[in-house]
Amino acid sequence: MTHATAARPARRGTRTRRLAVAAVAALLLPALTACESWLGDKETPPLPGKRISVLQMQTGLEAAQAPDVDILVPPPEPNADWPQAGGLAHHAMQHMVVAEHPRQAWRAGIGAGATSRDRLLAQPIVADGRVYTIDTEAVVRAFDLRNGDRLWSADLVPDDEDTTTLLGAGVAYANGRVFAATGLAEVVALDAATGAEVWRTRVPAPMRAAPTHDGGRVFVVTVDNTALALAASDGRVLWSQPGVGEATGILGGAAPAVDAGVVIAPMRSGEVLALTVDTGRPLWSDSVIAAGRTDGAASLADINARAVLDDGRVYVVSASGLMTAIDLRTGRRIWELPVAGIEQPWLAGRFLYVLTTDSDLAAVEARTGRVLWVTALPQWENPGSRKGRIVWSGPVLASDRLIIAGSHGEAMTVSPYTGEVLGRESMPSGVTIAPAVADGTLLFLTNGADLVAYR
Repeated sequence: MTHATAARPARRGTRTRRLAVAAVAALLLPALTACESWLGDKETPPLPGKRISVLQMQTGLEAAQAPDVDILVPPPEPNADWPQAGGLAHHAMQHMVVAEHPRQAWRAGIGAGATSRDRLLAQPIVADGRVYTIDTEAVVRAFDLRNGDRLWSADLVPDDEDTTTLLGAGVAYANGRVFAATGLAEVVALDAATGAEVWRTRVPAPMRAAPTHDGGRVFVVTVDNTALALAASDGRVLWSQPGVGEATGILGGAAPAVDAGVVIAPMRSGEVLALTVDTGRPLWSDSVIAAGRTDGAASLADINARAVLDDGRVYVVSASGLMTAIDLRTGRRIWELPVAGIEQPWLAGRFLYVLTTDSDLAAVEARTGRVLWVTALPQWENPGSRKGRIVWSGPVLASDRLIIAGSHGEAMTVSPYTGEVLGRESMPSGVTIAPAVADGTLLFLTNGADLVAYR
């Protein structure tokens, strides 16, 4: 094990809410490129008319007729860290900064990648100039954000454990420690500078999603739909709250979201629990399950997409076909849309961007739920034979570009204002985890376990 220097805790400043006019921002911010074209050079202008999904009849997702609102987003702001899945505990990261013309800075292997039996589940995180990952064999690694050099690795699997699949769920960072959730039904705290184990706590069932840290507590959700809070200092279980049981589901899960003293715990059953941070006392619950759908996805109630908390609202999308905005305090639904998704929506000011399981990328007005544009993305690696279904991940908003990536090994950028596709870049292999952005660096994690940094 290689030892790193001591951690220097740093926190990103509070985001401002200033609004940038779309037209001005598009002129002032040049195309985001890696080879003079990647992520930015404008392609052939789209045909006139409204862009809607080719599967509109199936999803019911349709852009509003002649929407009378201009899409305005907060200006991009730098962030030094990306300390947990979704960025911060509330998952509302607004608008990141990357370089005008980023190129691949480095590439590093993080260990065991996806196989026919395993899937990489964990987004890389960044804190204090280091990148932390966990692979499919529950090995946590730390890398230097500047050059990709590996600093240390820590194998979380006990010597007497013979299970070899579905082991790595996710990681989070806070106050010089890395917290890892595993498929072995354990939460482990590591020293962020050295990888040395600090504590280890067994929980009732395995986890398929990253932990979330907030206020000295580590929050997790297990596959048996139990939400727990652990003390970040020593791993003590502070409280647990069971949800509705569910036997089947999609591989993966959603890290809890925390804000304003409330934990939002999405469950495999489609249930969303709102719990108090201090005691786990239930405030309200909602079953975010689409009614009336008869296709195969409708039978899977999972919420695999992380919820987003902002300005007293909860935004959540389920795999069964329902997206909704909920009042954080009362649990009252504010609006809902017939959207099926497994990726966290991205909130930027007054607008949400969401990827659907039908390969649509849509812009939604956060206040009303009105759909402003819908862009149909490629669905098949071989469209002629309809083989090789593409699974998209993201989006992330950075320097006026929505960044998404696909299981076919290609990343794309899309205008947040019009839905126009702006650029493409080939990845070493397929990508099914949303990228992370920190300190001007864009990080992709491929299914082949390659961590690729653009700067």
